[in-house]
Amino acid sequence: MALDADVARLLGEWTPPDAEQQRLRDRFVAHERAHTGATWRDGPAEHFTASTMVLDASLERVLLTLHKKAGIWVQVGGHLEPGDVDVLAAATREAREETGIAGLTLAPHLVQLHEHALPSAFGRCRAHLDLRFAARTEPGAQPVMSDESDDLQWWPVDALPELTDPDMGELVTAARNTFG
Repeated sequence: MALDADVARLLGEWTPPDAEQQRLRDRFVAHERAHTGATWRDGPAEHFTASTMVLDASLERVLLTLHKKAGIWVQVGGHLEPGDVDVLAAATREAREETGIAGLTLAPHLVQLHEHALPSAFGRCRAHLDLRFAARTEPGAQPVMSDESDDLQWWPVDALPELTDPDMGELVTAARNTFG
């Protein structure tokens, strides 16, 4: 499968910034090798997803969505789909669908890996092995909320909402470092 091969390529090319990210990379590589179809929602209960931390043109604000099922503020993203030619295309598609911003510039490499267990509201999905990217908007970009979220807001990078992933600050830093 092309997406499986692309996951292997991305993980192989990426240099983790610290021991925890190295541990996750090793885990993700092992999972990709052990599970055919780990790029699909209907594959193993633990499968890969792609997400994007969207920054404004000044790199001073991040665009977060209030996730309907999880009930927390997160970066945009989701499952890989059959029409995605590679993981970056999946991340780009998800970012554009969930923000309504067509003019996003995505960095072509991973910025972070994240594994998170999922509650029963996610059905058969038990964990997402998230491949995280960074994007920057054009000046003045205005988001449009999709039906996938309960809210969509810009947040200052130094004043993130309380109800968010505990690792959100690290993702914001990694994303900002990608562009500046």
